[in-house]
Amino acid sequence: MDTLQNMRTFMCVAQTGSFTAAGKQMHLAVPTISRNIAKLEEHLKTRLINRNTRQLILTEAGGRYLTWCRRIISTVDQAEVEARGAMSLPEGRLRLHAMVGVGAHFVVPAIAELRKLHPAITFELTLSNRLPDLLGEGIDIAIIASDRLPDSGYISRQLGKTQSILCASPSYLAANAAPQTPADLIRFDCLQLSVPMTDALEWCFMSGGQTETIQPRPAFLEVDSTEAMVRALESGMGVGILPAFAARPALQEGTLVHVLPDHQLQELNLYAIYAGRDYLDAKIKAFIRTLRRLMP
Repeated sequence: MDTLQNMRTFMCVAQTGSFTAAGKQMHLAVPTISRNIAKLEEHLKTRLINRNTRQLILTEAGGRYLTWCRRIISTVDQAEVEARGAMSLPEGRLRLHAMVGVGAHFVVPAIAELRKLHPAITFELTLSNRLPDLLGEGIDIAIIASDRLPDSGYISRQLGKTQSILCASPSYLAANAAPQTPADLIRFDCLQLSVPMTDALEWCFMSGGQTETIQPRPAFLEVDSTEAMVRALESGMGVGILPAFAARPALQEGTLVHVLPDHQLQELNLYAIYAGRDYLDAKIKAFIRTLRRLMP
């Protein structure tokens, strides 16, 4: 039984004073109106309307029930309006998760831009180098950088790509003589940046249509933050791979140098991960559009 529909039928009968008038207003046949009222009374085990051939009169129970019906249907209608609004109006709380470097360089600026356009959105941002449990942790979108997608069952959308580059400080290269080929790196201290869903044990270089893969010697330092890697390299600890967006300020300031600039490292894809494709909330769509504009 469709209780809400039958409640609406009862309210319409009470308002119009007849089954015929209620049928015309609801675009239903009179027998359907009658059946809906009968089903409601059977469900409640209570007579709601006293009726004869000339008039309909609500019983005492019917009058009390009408008051509750109006409250309930009004609440349901408001809930439906609000739910539909979520599909068209970017507002409410947006829970975000991003890898640390990506979050600092892209997600925070995207939040600032989106906030100007849609001040009714509030944000909760968690930075961590892992793929979260979106449903279990109540997260709307996760932003990750990886050379491949995890098999998570979530929906993904590629936002852009970023190049990885090999860096070291000028002082470290002056003390150790800059490498000329990837194979030379075997004698260098190679620091490791831990990025989920990437292979940190092999470094793959491409130059002139040729690919060369090396396995650097075990790192004495492994970090999961691009900011920490920048500081470690600037202090002269060794050579290491950084996303281009994280290395750029230090390269411009001269505190880091691009090592083996004629060789390219594997690109990292930047993805938005979310739980479902259907009926995507307006604030999620607005955030993805904004973030995509800022991505390389």
